[in-house]
Amino acid sequence: MSNYSIRQFIEQTKQDESENDYFELETPRILEVNLADQVWAKAGAMISYNGNIKFEREGILEHGVGRLFKKAMTGEGSALMKATGQGQLYLADQGKKITIFDLDNEDITVNGNDLLAFEPSIDWDIKLMKKVAGMMSGGLFNVTLKGSGRVAITSHYEPLTLLVRPGSPVITDPHATVAWSGHLEPEFKTDISFKTFLGRGSGESIQMEFKGEGFVIVQPFEEGHATTSE
Repeated sequence: MSNYSIRQFIEQTKQDESENDYFELETPRILEVNLADQVWAKAGAMISYNGNIKFEREGILEHGVGRLFKKAMTGEGSALMKATGQGQLYLADQGKKITIFDLDNEDITVNGNDLLAFEPSIDWDIKLMKKVAGMMSGGLFNVTLKGSGRVAITSHYEPLTLLVRPGSPVITDPHATVAWSGHLEPEFKTDISFKTFLGRGSGESIQMEFKGEGFVIVQPFEEGHATTSE
């Protein structure tokens, strides 16, 4: 149905007030946070809120000088904001699809562009992929999240999870790689002929290689190469 009366449209698209989980998907692309204390979110991801909520950019020394240095290296793309208070907070990122994970003393590494929000009970750290910082525009930074609590990540369109098994490494395009098992340490490979074959111009094609046992989440979209969103 594409034609609605105003009343029908409101009924179809209004927020679901019957649920009050900490993280809820109001739509596949809008995250509702039922805030009672505090949450970390990607800076600029707030689209609406109600209640008494205060927003702060991550404090310069809030997580120590070491993390500050890495933050300076990675640029604004890793900027986080802290929302504190009580109310309903709605988050989104360029219409990307949202997936919620409930970590149980586990860890996951997420591409910095694809991290939307996480509970304050989660410990996090920024990792800059130094080997490719000079090869890719803006470098490549990731956030490793550990502990127990909810984490919301985003992807363009539907994500696909690839299983990494001993003896069967998984190779991905860094621009299409969303997240992976926190214990996996990807290696970077370059392939000149591959990029030339695809007609991407001169230079090397950078690929991520995952070995061991775990998973890798990819999206059908290359974040660094595209100019428009879906």
